[in-house]
Amino acid sequence: MILSLVNQIGPLAGFIWLFLIFLLIGSIIIWFVGALLFFIPAIIVAAIVYYLTGNDTMAGLAFLLIALASLTQPRRR
Repeated sequence: MILSLVNQIGPLAGFIWLFLIFLLIGSIIIWFVGALLFFIPAIIVAAIVYYLTGNDTMAGLAFLLIALASLTQPRRR
C-alpha cells in the first residue's frame, strides 16, 4: 500500500517523505538519549535508596529531589 502510494507521487516526493520520517525518528532518539543522560544521577540515587530501604515511595522522592536539583543548577558551558 505504501509502495503504491510512493509510485503514484513519484520517487523524489517519496524520498522527501522518507527523509522527513527518518529525521523525526532520529530527533526523537537523540532527545530520548539526552534525557536519559540527564537523569542518570537521579536514577543512580533512586536505585541506591531502593536497594537500601526497599521502599518505592522513598526511591521516587529521592529521584524527584535529585532531578529537581539537577534542573535548578546553572548550566556549564
